[in-house]
Amino acid sequence: MNPNFESKLMTLLDDHRSEIIELRRYLHEHPEVSFHEKNTAAFIKDYYSNLDCKMRDCGDGYGIVVDINPDKPGKKLAWRADFDGLAIQEDNNLPFKSQNPGVMHACGHDGHTAYLLVLAKCLIELKDEINGSIRIIHQPAEEVAPGGALSMIKDGALDGVDDIYGIHVMSTMPTGTVQLHSGPTQTGRANFDLTFTGKGGHASMPQLSNDAIVAGSYFVTELQTIVSRRLNPFDVGSVTIGSFDGAGSYNAIKGQVKLKGDVRVMNEDTRKKIRQQIEQIVNGVDATFGVESKLDYDDNYPVLINDKKLTENAEKWIKESNIPEVTTVKDSGVVNASEDFAYFAQKKPGCFFYVGCQPADGGDYPHHSPSFMMDEDCLIICAKSAASVISHYFA
Repeated sequence: MNPNFESKLMTLLDDHRSEIIELRRYLHEHPEVSFHEKNTAAFIKDYYSNLDCKMRDCGDGYGIVVDINPDKPGKKLAWRADFDGLAIQEDNNLPFKSQNPGVMHACGHDGHTAYLLVLAKCLIELKDEINGSIRIIHQPAEEVAPGGALSMIKDGALDGVDDIYGIHVMSTMPTGTVQLHSGPTQTGRANFDLTFTGKGGHASMPQLSNDAIVAGSYFVTELQTIVSRRLNPFDVGSVTIGSFDGAGSYNAIKGQVKLKGDVRVMNEDTRKKIRQQIEQIVNGVDATFGVESKLDYDDNYPVLINDKKLTENAEKWIKESNIPEVTTVKDSGVVNASEDFAYFAQKKPGCFFYVGCQPADGGDYPHHSPSFMMDEDCLIICAKSAASVISHYFA
């Protein structure tokens, strides 16, 4: 590779800095929820339509893979970004506020897509100087299980790929920081839907009923013992009931309640143990309260494990590049949220790292909230951090 390749790439990115923001703002105005990103996918494909690359649809959703130098010998590196929004009504007064009622880019995927589009365009312009090939993966449906990664993998998104990287912006991290972590990095996830069906009746005659609310309440209380009494204190695990649907009236005993739960773990043994404990508690509630349960349990996103060598290399390379906008490169520690990039990292050595996007006022703008916002200065940092890794990877 030309020793000036990195410098050329960084200069091109600086030249296109405003385009990254324009793309992000357009995407922010037009979000689409997971598995329904038809227009977003069309926008992405149109962006590449006149560029010298090979593009194809991938997976059973709206996934897109773009190959740069597809037939060139050497290593093949993949870089992934997601592009789905969330079913959230935006509560921000931005000039580019979401125009789609009830849908919002509340996790930064608009920014991920914008920086990667421009980075890919710049890489295509310099493709003759790259000693290998690059696969750009635009992934839909990260937010909703089963996620978009699995079907893309099945459809060959990782065929021939040696390694894969990805970036997520983080509103909890100061803008200017790049953070990485080696090994188990983000939690694995499971969700469950649970229905308890008893026998409804009049509140004045409880002996003639089987109260589903009492059964469900006992389940929620007993659930707390899984983490506190069944897991090793050094194992990471959480169990949350996010919905308890038992609405009724003053004088009626409910015959049925519906609950929704969330499980997070940092290793697969813990995942199995928590599921077994939940199933045992459900069976015990059935026997104790004379109710019938229906448990739909979905073990989905695995623990995201970052490859040690790729992570150490990325940290070293980004530091060596002395990117002007980057103030700190450090270890993030483990991150609570789950990510279906984990599926890619199960198949190929992978590294998923983080770029701070906390707005300049230092306020709290959490992901998945109606008030989520990012400092758009993070976008050039995403692009340049990726450029640093790519330049050194093919050096």
